[in-house]
Amino acid sequence: MSLPALVAPDSFKGTFSAAEVAAAIARGLHAGGREAVELPVADGGEGTMDVLLAALGGERRTVTASDPLGRPVQAAFVLLPGGDAALVEAAQASGLGLVAEAERDPWAASTYGTGEVIAAAVEAGAQRVIVTVGGSGTTDGGSGAVQALDDAGVSPHLEVLCDVRTPFEDAPRVFGPQKGADPTTVKRLERRQAELAGKGPRDPRGMPMTGAAGGLSGGLWAHRHAQLIPGAPYVLNAIGFHQAMRESAFVVTGEGALDEQTLQGKAAGEVATQARQSGVTCHAVVGRSDLDEFQQRILDLVTVIEAGTEEEMEEAGRRLAEP
Repeated sequence: MSLPALVAPDSFKGTFSAAEVAAAIARGLHAGGREAVELPVADGGEGTMDVLLAALGGERRTVTASDPLGRPVQAAFVLLPGGDAALVEAAQASGLGLVAEAERDPWAASTYGTGEVIAAAVEAGAQRVIVTVGGSGTTDGGSGAVQALDDAGVSPHLEVLCDVRTPFEDAPRVFGPQKGADPTTVKRLERRQAELAGKGPRDPRGMPMTGAAGGLSGGLWAHRHAQLIPGAPYVLNAIGFHQAMRESAFVVTGEGALDEQTLQGKAAGEVATQARQSGVTCHAVVGRSDLDEFQQRILDLVTVIEAGTEEEMEEAGRRLAEP
């Protein structure tokens, strides 16, 4: 009996969840006569909580918190088995998707709500909180979250899963424009980041990963001694990716945009890297590919197929099922 394909994509941000992408590709593989194992992945960005919940189990809870502009929003967190650890996803309360494009205000947007959700997890019994920080609509250097934790008077052990390696001072320039910042506002945000960095007990400037979520990771590192962890390797280890890969004929990964960020620690890039290191063939199904041939060779992807709809993902699966 032939080995199955391992389908391990990340989400297509704002379009399809990792589970939806995996299911669509798997349907195509099945239609082409190939068995498939679905293993959605993540890197600390939006959707990481759901991927870890599916793998680790736990109890999903919902609380009212502040969105980036201070409005009430229902935000979920997960109390892990045993009750002494929790998962908090920053995008739940501070996500870019919570603010309509016309109302985005990168100067006012705050991570206070994420701090509220962390505090709620602590009040539910968690002593250790794993915070996934991608997909935020904020560039406040984590000042809002730190203030919320100060207000609540809680001091959990924090592990922050980061989806980028960007340092604190570069967050406004790299991520500000996608959150609504024009060039003038980017400069203002850079000045504010510098002021925040200078006031903290530890200076996050120059430290890899401190710029994730507009500096939320750096703020928690500077003020709350958070441990910063590359998100993709952490998630792949937690969900048993390596063992599943060893038991597969080949791997199919994917994400919304295959680009230079993929080479800097994104989930699809980490999947491809681990597959290459283990001598397992890896293919990618993506919304779009912006990598040139040399960059594609770095990841050692045998096939890259662009697919923007579930039907196209299924068709990609059928193509990959062919011997």
